[in-house]
Amino acid sequence: MKKIFHIIILLFSSLLAQEKSEIIRVIGDSLIGKTIDGISFREVIGNVVMTQGNVKVTCNKAIQNLTNNNAELIGNVIATQDTITITSDKGFYFGDEKYIYSDRKLTLKDGHVVLTADSGYYYFNLEKSVFNSNVQLVDSINTLKSSTLTYFSEIQKAIAVGNVNISDKESIIFCDSLIHLRTIKKSNAFRNVRIVNKKQKLTIIGNELIDDGEINFTRIIGNPLLTKIDTTNEGKLDTLLIRAKAFESKEDSVKKLLAIDSVKIIRGELSSVNNYTVLYRDENRLMIKKIKNDKNSPVLWYTNSQLVGDSINIFLSNNKLDSIHIRNEATILSKNEKYNYRFDQISGDKINLYFSKGKLKLTDVKGEVLSIYFMFEKGEPNGLIKSSSSRAKMKFDDNAVVNVSMYESVQSEYHPENLIKGNELDFTIPSFIIYNNKPKKSVLIQGRK
Repeated sequence: MKKIFHIIILLFSSLLAQEKSEIIRVIGDSLIGKTIDGISFREVIGNVVMTQGNVKVTCNKAIQNLTNNNAELIGNVIATQDTITITSDKGFYFGDEKYIYSDRKLTLKDGHVVLTADSGYYYFNLEKSVFNSNVQLVDSINTLKSSTLTYFSEIQKAIAVGNVNISDKESIIFCDSLIHLRTIKKSNAFRNVRIVNKKQKLTIIGNELIDDGEINFTRIIGNPLLTKIDTTNEGKLDTLLIRAKAFESKEDSVKKLLAIDSVKIIRGELSSVNNYTVLYRDENRLMIKKIKNDKNSPVLWYTNSQLVGDSINIFLSNNKLDSIHIRNEATILSKNEKYNYRFDQISGDKINLYFSKGKLKLTDVKGEVLSIYFMFEKGEPNGLIKSSSSRAKMKFDDNAVVNVSMYESVQSEYHPENLIKGNELDFTIPSFIIYNNKPKKSVLIQGRK
């Protein structure tokens, strides 16, 4: 029994010895030893080489504290461990915990990234860096800057906090904090997130960003707001604003950005509310679509007109309206500016609107066309015409109808003014609905920073 007990004691003592920190070994051109207040110091000067296990440090001068197993490193400090190299003008090495600290500018390289800061720690056993003040992490694709950054070299994970921004050749992301995983190309940005693409003159703000570089997918949540600034041929600024519950981007052969849920859009005289919008960034096109479980179709307003349909495609040319294509249950209501309850109305399976220099020139309606148009003579109300056909075309001048042509199975009837006055809303097409939720710019940008 005693023999077993002694074996256990010896084994336990051996384990304690193994756990005890390795001694720092220092060599150099000259060595001076001294004791201050019972603490033993050794000052090594010239071509200093300090080692502890697989850690090697070279410098011009080292002051080793033999009692506490640490050392002050002075001049041209270079610390290495496997692929890790840390350089600085000055540092402090702590042997028991096996870490190095510098309060001077320092640089870390691990073969994948270059990490710099005004000060920082590196823990050799953990392969962990904690860098502070003017931190910058650079790899072959991104540059990450922050006030504080923790970097795990083995798993290539960065946690950045304070004044964070990460950029590549196309865009830059600003946020309060960020987690970036290099090997799997994933990033999460938190609070006060702002994405800026200078080439496309596009900015998105939100509260959180999830980015998966392996599948080129990005999601922004937290009631994000998109701002895209364009310039017309006349040099005028034209700003697109989109607010939604979430934005999603999938970079493939077609560069598109999805706005999802509670979408509100404003661009000049054009605005919309819907639950699903696609911005085709390289095509100057917006596509608005009714999705499953939507009670109402998307609504688009332009000048004094309200446009409704299951899908609406908006095409721009030279940053001006070129055409609008409405599909399925397409309806346009145009309010008379002088008479509140008089709405010109037309519906069909398909409606295409064509513009020139930003002004409406032609409306082409196809499939089960129904229309109601209020008539005027010398500016005074003169009844209305109610019509149906297979196709209708309306030409405009200065956004006012100058000619109406109807084709195939045409039927029309005139209703005199004495039957209309006071009863205007009794004369409507079946799809007539007035929507009063047109977005306001001041509300849309509320909370923007």
